[in-house]
Amino acid sequence: MTTRTCPCGLPEPYDACCGRFHSGTAAAPTAEALMRSRYSAFVKGDAGYLLRTWHPRTRPARLELDPGMRWTGLEILDRTDGSAFHQEGTVTFRASYRGGSLHERSRFERVDGAWVYVDGDFLE
Repeated sequence: MTTRTCPCGLPEPYDACCGRFHSGTAAAPTAEALMRSRYSAFVKGDAGYLLRTWHPRTRPARLELDPGMRWTGLEILDRTDGSAFHQEGTVTFRASYRGGSLHERSRFERVDGAWVYVDGDFLE
């Protein structure tokens, strides 16, 4: 087991945090947990996980990740709904990378009980 802190920003080892979602041994229980795990997948270059957790109606046919992109941190700014009691939710976040940041409000829905990313709006 790896003892490195998870890239998503929570103070847990990767394997006990987002790693279990990436490996398929657990499913993200909330929209925020899925958002964090997707950020970690970008950090790790796991395009397969990103595609698996993308809503079928908005999922691209393929995803090319930039191997030179260096993500440096994630900040959750707001969330609405997205708990075990909801079918939809949003997460507003700022993801930093070397040279800048991405500010987005992402939409999530449940498909067959599992949270998936639908789409997002870029914010200033």
